[in-house]
Amino acid sequence: MSGVVLDYVSKAFGEVVVLGGFDLTVENGELVSLLGASGCGKTTVLRLVAGLERPDAGRIGVGGKTVADAGTWVPPEKRRIGMVFQSYAVWPHMNVFDNVAYPLRVAGLPKAERAERTSAILELVGLGGLAKRRPTQLSGGQQQRVALARGLVMEPDVLLLDEPLSNLDAKLRVRMRKDIRRIQQETGFTAIYVTHDQDEALAISDRLVVMDAGQIVAQGTPDEVRSHPFLLPDDDE
Repeated sequence: MSGVVLDYVSKAFGEVVVLGGFDLTVENGELVSLLGASGCGKTTVLRLVAGLERPDAGRIGVGGKTVADAGTWVPPEKRRIGMVFQSYAVWPHMNVFDNVAYPLRVAGLPKAERAERTSAILELVGLGGLAKRRPTQLSGGQQQRVALARGLVMEPDVLLLDEPLSNLDAKLRVRMRKDIRRIQQETGFTAIYVTHDQDEALAISDRLVVMDAGQIVAQGTPDEVRSHPFLLPDDDE
């Protein structure tokens, strides 16, 4: 069963066609990075999968079920999708535990189950000892871990990550992408990761999809895509 399917999906904003006949399949447990310059359509793909935008044409499937086509529309809250944004989007008035547990509380899970699941995910992302801290007491990397934990705590079918490390310094980005990759491999969640940083995409992905002007211009494993002309040479070449 495929994690995500976009079947000949098109999307325009006014007269600007952002995606035209876009086809992509992300398999269960696969981490696929969408790589390209600003304006190439990669974030629009995420928003369509999440249900934050409606496609003009085509079909979108998540977890083996159609969530959008000409006669179907499943709202975002029914799609079992987690999302991690570029901004950490953590609530300053809540401590780490309450930030992460919030989706479970909204879903109406019993208090004991909320506590168990939240504690487990905080341990997974390395924040087990910081549950009572406020966001103002955390580093940027720790705040991004809170956002990651909140995206995973509902055990989504798919996790979407939109430039999640771009606000971090270079050294911390390297550490965080290793941590995200480790967590993804340990839990096996399906992920679509948007970035304009080719080193990040090459390091974190099972498969890269290189986009330009709303189209896929290359895709494959990091080794297969590394020499594509759309990518810059590595620094050591």
